[in-house]
Amino acid sequence: MTRPHDLRLRLLGSLVALILFTPVRGLAPAGAGLVLVLMLYAIHRQAIPWKRLLHLEGFLILLLITLPFTIPGGELLRLGPFVATVEGLARALVLACKVTASVLLVSLMFASADVPSLGAALRGLHVPEALVRLFVAVVRYLALIQSEFLRLRESMRARAFVPRSSRHTWRSYGYLLGMLLVRAMERADRVEEAMRLRCYSGRFPQSELPAPAMRDWFAMMGLMAGAALLLAWDTIWMN
Repeated sequence: MTRPHDLRLRLLGSLVALILFTPVRGLAPAGAGLVLVLMLYAIHRQAIPWKRLLHLEGFLILLLITLPFTIPGGELLRLGPFVATVEGLARALVLACKVTASVLLVSLMFASADVPSLGAALRGLHVPEALVRLFVAVVRYLALIQSEFLRLRESMRARAFVPRSSRHTWRSYGYLLGMLLVRAMERADRVEEAMRLRCYSGRFPQSELPAPAMRDWFAMMGLMAGAALLLAWDTIWMN
C-alpha cells in the first residue's frame, strides 16, 4: 500500500479512508490502523512530524488520564472515591490510536503539497469555485495576518505593555484585535485591486490537469480497501 501521486486521488482516498476509519471501536483494529499508517511512513521514508504531534499528544495524554474515570466497567484503579475502569482505558487507547493515525495520514498525504496545487486538485474534484477561492486565499494570507499580529504585539511591548488580569489588559487586547481586523481589510482591498488590474474575472486561470496514472488509482483503491478491511474487522471484533 502506498499513496497516490495525484492530489485529486489523495484528497478523495484520504477522505473516504477517514470516513471508514472513524467508526472503528475495537482496540485491535484501531491499533492496526496506526501501524499501517506508520508503515506508509516507512515505505515513503518520511520522517514522522513530531513537532506537529506535540500539542495533539498532550491532549491525548490528558484523555488517557481522565477518560478511564468516566466510563463504568471493571475496576482497574481506585483513587479515593474515583474508580478507573478497564473499559475506560480501552476507550481512551482506541481514541488515541484513531486520532494519531488520522493526523499522521493527513500529514503524509498533504505535507509536501503547496496551496495552488491543492486548489487545482479541489477544482478537479468539482468543488464549488467560491469555496476553492476562499480556501486558497485563507491559507495564502494567513501567514501575513500572523506576521501583522506579531508586529502589533511587539509595538505594544515596546510601549511597556505587560499583560495582566485587568480591565486595561482586556481593553488593550480588544484594540489589538480591532486594529488587526482593520489592517486585514485594508490588505484585502489592496489585493483585490491588484487582482482586478491583472484582469481577474472571478476564476483563477488554470490548465487542464493530466489524467491520473493507473498506479495512482491502485494506490487510492488500496488506501480505501485498507480502511474498509479495518472497519469490517472491527464489526466482527465487536460482535
